[in-house]
Amino acid sequence: MISILIPCHNFNAYPLALILEKQALLLDVNFEIICSDDGSFSLKNEENQKINLLTNSKFIELKKNIGRIQNRIFLAEKAQYDWLIFLDVDSKPKKNDYLKKYISNIGSSDFVFGGNEFKYNLNGNFSLKNKFAKYRGAKSSTDRKKKPYKYIISANFMAKKSSFLYCYSKIKYKSYGNDYIFSSVLQNNNILIHHIDNFTVVSVNDDNEQFIQKSKDALKNLYKNYSEGNLSKSSISIFNAFSILDKLKMCKVLLLVTNPIEKFIFKKINSKNPNLILFDIYRLRYLCSIKYS
Repeated sequence: MISILIPCHNFNAYPLALILEKQALLLDVNFEIICSDDGSFSLKNEENQKINLLTNSKFIELKKNIGRIQNRIFLAEKAQYDWLIFLDVDSKPKKNDYLKKYISNIGSSDFVFGGNEFKYNLNGNFSLKNKFAKYRGAKSSTDRKKKPYKYIISANFMAKKSSFLYCYSKIKYKSYGNDYIFSSVLQNNNILIHHIDNFTVVSVNDDNEQFIQKSKDALKNLYKNYSEGNLSKSSISIFNAFSILDKLKMCKVLLLVTNPIEKFIFKKINSKNPNLILFDIYRLRYLCSIKYS
């Protein structure tokens, strides 16, 4: 019936696996839970070994780090069932009918996305990720259905095994931002997807500087795929804005116009009340700077 897959790196996955086992047993369906640690050699894996004691469950320690994408492919290839549910290890199902809701949607589409809610960090140093998650990440299925390929979040979804392996085989690079590429692969191959309200709750763990750096790493990955022709069409707003500037040969103009206020922009997005429009300009600037670096 379902393979529940938890990619892991230096994290205690046992509490999440325990929650999922309890839900699955109540449903009386064929299931398995597989967690794979991506070569962290963490002491937390002593706790993760307890997953092997749960019903139809196993914990696997990889001997080297293969990256987020390859770890997911590894898990999918190990799965014995045709339907896969992926959860990020730092997330938690919001409701007790999490697995039941996914199972009821088997066959509705090759990919079913449940959405995320966030547990915000009240420390002011986490303000940018808090605000971005609140206004850009936490979307109901009604909102996500309006632009289905725009809101692809791989932290929580169900997929047909064959379709998942096909799409993930198209993702070339080990980097942040591969949800952008995943979205593009789905859209460019005209793969139908379905959005439902089946939330997991994710804690905000990135402070402002970490989030800015991860955003820059994601943009590098995005630009690399764009320059190699892997993004023929996209629902990614920041990428679409950049591609228009690029076609109009206006990237240098944007850099020249915003150079005098670059420090001001950074200060505002790294403040306790960051401005997301300025964050968009900052990211757009960064894409343009990659082109002319």
